[in-house]
Amino acid sequence: MNIKTATEIGKCLSNQTRVQIMEWLKKPEKNFPPHESLKHFNDGVCVTYIHEKAGLSQSTISSYLTNMEKCGLLILTRHGKWSYLKRNEKVIKEYTDFIT
Repeated sequence: MNIKTATEIGKCLSNQTRVQIMEWLKKPEKNFPPHESLKHFNDGVCVTYIHEKAGLSQSTISSYLTNMEKCGLLILTRHGKWSYLKRNEKVIKEYTDFIT
């Protein structure tokens, strides 16, 4: 990991809601229902559920999640019209190794 990437990740994590989303996604089965069409969390959590749980506007959550995906914290998978997000554990480990 380089300093530029680490700085971008730090910016993404400088918001309480974004950190909370990362915490929720650490144990998705505890924090979200499985999507009706998948019945599992292999591809992550449906973006709709993240939006509902956060209680913020759709545009705000969309912006947060897009930025978190762009800096590598989240992995996006699409199934038809549904988008799913999960933590990118590899990047999280690289980030924590870099800053420690």
